[in-house]
Amino acid sequence: LKAKTTRPRLSNGCRVRAAATAVALPVEIPCQWYNVIADLSVKPPPPLHPKTFEPVKPEDLSPLFPDELIKQEASTDRFIDIPDEVLDIYRLWRPTPLIRAKRLEKILDTPARIYYKYEGVSPAGSHKPNTAVPQVYYNAQEGIKNVVTETGAGQWGSSLAFACSLFGLNCEVWQVRASYDQKPYRRLMMQTWGAKVHPSPSDITEAGRKILQMDPSSPGSLGIAISEAAEVAAANADTKYCLGSVLNHVLLHQTVIGEECIKQMEAVGETPDIIIGCTGGGSNFGGLSFPFIREKLNGKINPVKRAVEPTACPSLTKGVYAYDFGDTAGMTPLMKMHTLGHDFIPDPIHAGGLRYHGMAPLLSHVYELGLMEAISIPQTECFQGAIQFARTEGIIPAPEPTHAIAATIREALRCKETGEAKVILTAMCGHGHFDLASYEKYLQGKMVDLSFDEKKIQEALDKIPQVIA
Repeated sequence: LKAKTTRPRLSNGCRVRAAATAVALPVEIPCQWYNVIADLSVKPPPPLHPKTFEPVKPEDLSPLFPDELIKQEASTDRFIDIPDEVLDIYRLWRPTPLIRAKRLEKILDTPARIYYKYEGVSPAGSHKPNTAVPQVYYNAQEGIKNVVTETGAGQWGSSLAFACSLFGLNCEVWQVRASYDQKPYRRLMMQTWGAKVHPSPSDITEAGRKILQMDPSSPGSLGIAISEAAEVAAANADTKYCLGSVLNHVLLHQTVIGEECIKQMEAVGETPDIIIGCTGGGSNFGGLSFPFIREKLNGKINPVKRAVEPTACPSLTKGVYAYDFGDTAGMTPLMKMHTLGHDFIPDPIHAGGLRYHGMAPLLSHVYELGLMEAISIPQTECFQGAIQFARTEGIIPAPEPTHAIAATIREALRCKETGEAKVILTAMCGHGHFDLASYEKYLQGKMVDLSFDEKKIQEALDKIPQVIA
């Protein structure tokens, strides 16, 4: 049967695309983002001004963000309407498919039923456009002409470049040097959509020059790239800064993933027993899991939520929960999060999007409340799982979601041992078409597991600001 696509109009005026997916009946694109803060009995600690250590005020953020995003960052409203202009662009790829991994189940010989929500169908090949589009839209609404950002592997930078091309804004990106060198086609993708791309650390900014003076061969980090982009935004009145993860409004926008997924699971009569996703900054995992957390808090379901991070950058499993800077230079507000220290520069693993020293404050808070758990997995096991996935399901995953795949395989094999027929839901947040050099290294037997350095982490943790809160 051929999938049919229709564009019905709902009574609230929101047009949606209803498309048959691999496993589910037609679902609607959500017309609202979900804010998990509204349903938490204990609210997350506020961000603090980096100089006064007082809670950040809206005017403190205005040099970096448009007013609407500042409102969303601090909002406690349960739902926030998605603008029609944003929905029109979402329709290019949403709703995204929920797929049952039957072939993977068969090769693992597991009684578990594995489903994955596939965000790689977006124009940029990942989940990142879910927030790039609204961020650029709100900047355009305020007449901003230039936006700057950082990117690791390039999924976020390419997504922002894509969104800017649609709204006519200029886009400038600082890409972590290790990924800039490893993934040239991500850079070319950004440039194709009109973005200007710099390797980070660069000699363009004061923050970059300081790092290069200390280490001319620095592989860079997301913390350094954030410092460079934020420095440029703060110094230019016609320029705003966009962030691809970590902040509340970013995780808010990503909840379209979980909202769609809840309806798709209901359509096939399934309830997840465990939800698994990779975590670096937290937007992908938060986007999938937060709507399910709402359902859990309402007593409807009770799935385990398991975040998976690289052993080389284990902020949830090895970091401390403390106020720290979101960037290396100490320009951002202090955020209470699980952190390895803002000075920590992870080893150059292939999952560049997971090389961030801290975890999203909201996700860190949810973790502290006991609403989720976390594990770390080394990259060779992740790529082993990715090969199994590619050779059964046909999709070559980006290095980031290979962590979720490896954890999913672990759980499925555990079900094989126990005989439990669990329903496993995992986040496949992007494809790896521009990451084939990583696969080449694995297939040639040249990939090694890079682990965190206890001494290096301790040195970075020693420099965390001492905040009594």
